[in-house]
Amino acid sequence: MVLLPPCTPDLCGKDFRNSLKKPSPNYPYGKKKVRIVPAFTIQAMQKNTKVLPPPKCGVLDPLPPRPTMFRRCYQRGEFPLSIEFTSSGKRLQWKVPIENLDFHHYLPIFFDGLAEGNYPFNFIVEKGIHDLVTKGSYKILPVVPQLIIPIKNALATKRPSVLCHALKCIQMLVTGSDRVGEALVPYYRQILPILNLFKDRNRNLGSGIDHTSTRGENVADLIEDTLQILERYGGPDAFINIKYMIPTYESCVQN
Repeated sequence: MVLLPPCTPDLCGKDFRNSLKKPSPNYPYGKKKVRIVPAFTIQAMQKNTKVLPPPKCGVLDPLPPRPTMFRRCYQRGEFPLSIEFTSSGKRLQWKVPIENLDFHHYLPIFFDGLAEGNYPFNFIVEKGIHDLVTKGSYKILPVVPQLIIPIKNALATKRPSVLCHALKCIQMLVTGSDRVGEALVPYYRQILPILNLFKDRNRNLGSGIDHTSTRGENVADLIEDTLQILERYGGPDAFINIKYMIPTYESCVQN
């Protein structure tokens, strides 16, 4: 006679029959896998499918850094300058008088360096433009058409540090030279579209403190200041041209 092992409560009688009705946890009974399909296709109209959302346009994404003509010229030693360390800080030491420089050659190269965001290139560009505008302001006006493409390329990078750097140099250029603001009015179509994208890109910190505003690194505030300077120094046609490219801008002179 064969002796069977005693039945446990889980495998005998009613408990055993109920266990057969429970689905196995390793098999998805009653669950159908949802497929992710591209939009505007025949598969999007099928059951158990999820349409893939459209990709982001990336209009505000910064562009990767690229080598500039300013960097190549500086590495070849074509600029008659060097960085001098003094007790009050750093400054540029020019080896020739700035008034004797060819502004048609050097000034567009310095503005091409606005796209640089690393030291020492950004420091040399900002101090170099300041020195050229301060000591050779009477030579700036004929060179304005050559500065438009470098300014446009620097703004097109969409990097916040580069944008702040370029906006400060534009303010320096307009306020430090006579009639340069009026000369920039025909080129607003090349300069202002990027400013229109970032004009209202202020961060909402609630009760927090945005320290970038005190350091002059807030892009939206710099854009507003730059537009006001362009309107003040751009003559009677400046506001209508700014308003055409940036509809949300309000005049600081007429109101």
